[in-house]
Amino acid sequence: MKASFQTDQGKVRSHNEDSGAVIQVSASDVFAVVADGMGGHNAGDVASQMAVNYIKDHLDAYINEKVETAKVIQSLIEDANSSIYTYANEHPECHGMGTTVILLRATEDEVSLGHVGDSRCYHIHDQSIRMLTDDHTLVNELVKSGQITDEEAEYHPRKHVVMRSVGTDPEVRIDNLNYSWNPGDYLLICSDGLSNKVPANLILEVVTEDGSLDDKANLLVKMANDAGGEDNITLILLYNDVDPEEGVAT
Repeated sequence: MKASFQTDQGKVRSHNEDSGAVIQVSASDVFAVVADGMGGHNAGDVASQMAVNYIKDHLDAYINEKVETAKVIQSLIEDANSSIYTYANEHPECHGMGTTVILLRATEDEVSLGHVGDSRCYHIHDQSIRMLTDDHTLVNELVKSGQITDEEAEYHPRKHVVMRSVGTDPEVRIDNLNYSWNPGDYLLICSDGLSNKVPANLILEVVTEDGSLDDKANLLVKMANDAGGEDNITLILLYNDVDPEEGVAT
């Protein structure tokens, strides 16, 4: 398994409220997390970093409990939510802070993912790209209910209103999914600083071109900045280079 993690302040924001990490359990077992601090709340950068740090600091303990991956991911996000919510209530300057979270575990043939907010996960297979996650936004709810079209959603004045986040409430509702992937496939998890600026068809072009994983990730960041860079940009690009016959990373 190969991974590239990139985060960038962008061209407009005064600081970076995104956080992320790649945690390598073994050559063919990786956890990856992206968190986008809520820009409309106090201390979004604190919330996103707290979420990532909680997951990094407690991952081993959860894995050692020998429970299934979906429960590990669920528990990590729920407990990170409680930790952030408690901290915010004890520190008035951080009251109301929150963050999106995508946490996934990728092994040689399976992806398990937990998701809150509007950060996204894409699966690239051969010459196709599929968005695995569902944006937890007001605009997406309007689209799903038929009140506005996809085209209208792109320019809606409340496009950035997130309906679910980690840390803003005592409890959090998490989307969970399990998905198969194959050797040669890619996974991309990213904050909306990338997905709002680089459409899926261009992401597919970049990821499937020749070049190193870091080169591809850096080019995606550059494209988001070239398109305006109004938001922080964070992404993790994973490549499944496990040999299906050997069962080890190449």
